[in-house]
Amino acid sequence: MQSSAQTVDEYISQIPDHQREAIILLRKTILENLPGGFAEEMSYGMIGYVVPHSIYPKGYHCDPKLPLPFVALAAQKNFIAFYHMGVYANPELLKWFTDEYPKHSKLKLDMGKSCIRFKKSESIPYHLIGELVGKMEVADWIGLYELNFLKTK
Repeated sequence: MQSSAQTVDEYISQIPDHQREAIILLRKTILENLPGGFAEEMSYGMIGYVVPHSIYPKGYHCDPKLPLPFVALAAQKNFIAFYHMGVYANPELLKWFTDEYPKHSKLKLDMGKSCIRFKKSESIPYHLIGELVGKMEVADWIGLYELNFLKTK
């Protein structure tokens, strides 16, 4: 479910009431813990945190006109989605997160490759998300991205 909102504030204003507070708190958590260099913008119809072209001119390999995505946040119909490309690309970071998650939530982790789904807003482990977001600097993400996604044949 992608939004046509042009700004983050417009996106937040369109979120259903039962999800809005959680999205606002997650956004605040991300912004407080995100290392310098990443930029917040609307990306793929959701709130995105990206490496801007001013830092990484090559952009995203799927569409070089777009900045390199890192983290995203979205209100879906039945859950809140938090996407973190670092856990998809870094097995050690994924292991750290999956080991830590049960210490912060009584609910089972609902996760895809990079998507962590929260069906109950009250069960979001904000502190853990903050720690996760802060674990990777821009240069670390660019290096990992190039290693994993730009392999030459």
